[in-house]
Amino acid sequence: MISFGLKDILDILLVALLLYYIYRLMKESSSANIFGGIIVFIVVWIFVSQIFEMRLLGGILDKLVNVGSLALIILFQEEIRHFFSTIGTRPSVNFLVRMFRGKKEEEVVHREEIMPIVMACMSMSKQKVGALIVMERLVGLNEYINSGDPINANITQRLIENIFFKNSPLHDGAMIIAHKRIKAAGCILPISHDTDIPKSLGLRHRAALGISQKSDCLAIVVSEETGGISIAENGNFKLRLSAEELESALAKNP
Repeated sequence: MISFGLKDILDILLVALLLYYIYRLMKESSSANIFGGIIVFIVVWIFVSQIFEMRLLGGILDKLVNVGSLALIILFQEEIRHFFSTIGTRPSVNFLVRMFRGKKEEEVVHREEIMPIVMACMSMSKQKVGALIVMERLVGLNEYINSGDPINANITQRLIENIFFKNSPLHDGAMIIAHKRIKAAGCILPISHDTDIPKSLGLRHRAALGISQKSDCLAIVVSEETGGISIAENGNFKLRLSAEELESALAKNP
């Protein structure tokens, strides 16, 4: 007689939530069809090996499953990195990291960073100069910093505006700010393929959303078409921000 208790129900619910979360990650990276095919293969394998007990076909599928596990890790390495990165940026994990870092350093960082960035964004907004600025938080962005041109300079309004000046060779890429310094400019960011992004938003907005989906950073976008200021955080947009709203968003601890 098969016993079925509360623990089994919890087990099924956890597996269902895990599969749903994996599906969401696959959908964001346009791999949903592959994920669906994998689920179908697993269901067929369970029926053949466990229910119908077909030894020959079941043995072949068993071998494919053993080899396929390694193949899946290679095939979906970007999604796996995103999965663990998302876990690491949860508020509970960030709280533990902040306990070791302390808060005094973070407060000083905000006083030195915020106003030059806000003033530069407002100035570029009035002139309709496009810009993309990424603020590093707890998750390091060295991979993307290394894709651009190193600057390693103090944060000043004039420098930010000069970098994003229309004739500047670095204005098309992203600027990354970390540890009270402008680390690099002209950086290449991952593009979000989310189909829910309004068509009125351009490539800068897609890049901002893409990097916010892969880390806990804050990405600021100044639209070249409208001059509107937006931020992307945790895979979500806040559009048409005022100076006060931008300052408040930057002052918020990660």
